[in-house]
Amino acid sequence: MARLVDPLLIVLAGPTASGKTTLSLYLAERLPCEIVSCDSVAIYREMEIGTAKPDKADRERIPHHLIDVIDPTGHYTAGDYSRDARRVLREIIARGRVPVVTGGTGFYLRALTEGLFAGPQRSESLRERLRRSAEKHGRGWLYQLLMRLDPISAERIHPNDTPKLVRAIEVCIAGRQPMSEAWKEGRDPLKGFRIVRIGLEPDRDRLYGRIDQRAAAMFQNGLVEETRRLLEKYGDARPFDSLGYKQAKALLRNEVREADAIAQAQQGHRNYAKRQLTWFRREPDIFWLRGFGDETRVQRRVVELIEEAGSNQHAGGPHMGQSH
Repeated sequence: MARLVDPLLIVLAGPTASGKTTLSLYLAERLPCEIVSCDSVAIYREMEIGTAKPDKADRERIPHHLIDVIDPTGHYTAGDYSRDARRVLREIIARGRVPVVTGGTGFYLRALTEGLFAGPQRSESLRERLRRSAEKHGRGWLYQLLMRLDPISAERIHPNDTPKLVRAIEVCIAGRQPMSEAWKEGRDPLKGFRIVRIGLEPDRDRLYGRIDQRAAAMFQNGLVEETRRLLEKYGDARPFDSLGYKQAKALLRNEVREADAIAQAQQGHRNYAKRQLTWFRREPDIFWLRGFGDETRVQRRVVELIEEAGSNQHAGGPHMGQSH
């Protein structure tokens, strides 16, 4: 009698432009799988060019989830993502298919796999005081404050990411303990899956070259026009401060020249890739592969890893070579 084991869950992690999307589509041709996005910007509808979402043809051909979830004016948290993604995983498994989680938002991935701590409720009055304090003391004040309260969390948050800085400080003050300590308590880790975590780590110079090409292509393919349309429809919503859109806004306001906007977007994406690698290297049990997700050598090795993980699965489970 075959021994039942937990279903397989594949996680593809890595920096922006490392080929995660291409690799997930490659696997979808060989596994009966569905792709679950793990991207904090791809959740917004109508933001296409600057998000590097899989193109619409691929999204129609292969089931994708948690893309185009809310309008740019909507509010969506890591907790929302964790709940939605866990529901989607259960639905995919119920259909007898394999979920492939792919994306570069490390905080979302951690919320999915490790769960979120039971932190204090949002305090609008405290948040408003923090925002006023930041306006009074200038740029970098919130980051400096968090460095004093919780240096571990500060290392994981970009100094310009105001929403995350405010939340971390809020947890420290309202919860009376550092957020990094609160993370260790009361979480609800994902259970019932055999998780195969694969990380892509391309050569740094080649990665930066691809990042520069992609950022420039976004402007050539209509990012500025897309940004203008979104601003007219939604106003200056928070997602429009994400990389690419922020520089397109500055160009529309005649604050920078096009060449400078492109260069700033390229630099911003390179810095983001560096932070992503720093974050993912702290994650446990990732099998790191040197190279890009569109390289045949890398793709074959990923297939081997998944087959090894599935070798103990009970008869009738999905095998590489099956198409969806």
